[in-house]
Amino acid sequence: MRILLVEDEPLVLMDIELQLHEAGYEVISVCDADSAITVLADGTIDVVLTDIDMPGSMDGLMLAEAVRSRWPPVEIVVMSGKRRPAREDLPLRARFIEKPLHTADLLNAVSVW
Repeated sequence: MRILLVEDEPLVLMDIELQLHEAGYEVISVCDADSAITVLADGTIDVVLTDIDMPGSMDGLMLAEAVRSRWPPVEIVVMSGKRRPAREDLPLRARFIEKPLHTADLLNAVSVW
């Protein structure tokens, strides 16, 4: 399974990337939504794991909506340590996990499909 990790905090990105690699996932990491859109357009991604609060032209919720409308089969996991979105703010079938991430919660969130 190929996971696109979208996280602007370098240490958090490295930690999550390491956990996913150790669990056997292929991970492509980017630091903003614009880069994520480029990766999605160029390849096959199974899951997008995105932080909500990021710099750039769109936040993680906007990215999740773009993914759902342009790449419907891609699964979406939204994460944040600052705010919890209302269910209606998440795209259809998207999941939310709260930071700091515990390995079991992270792996459960990306492996349920």
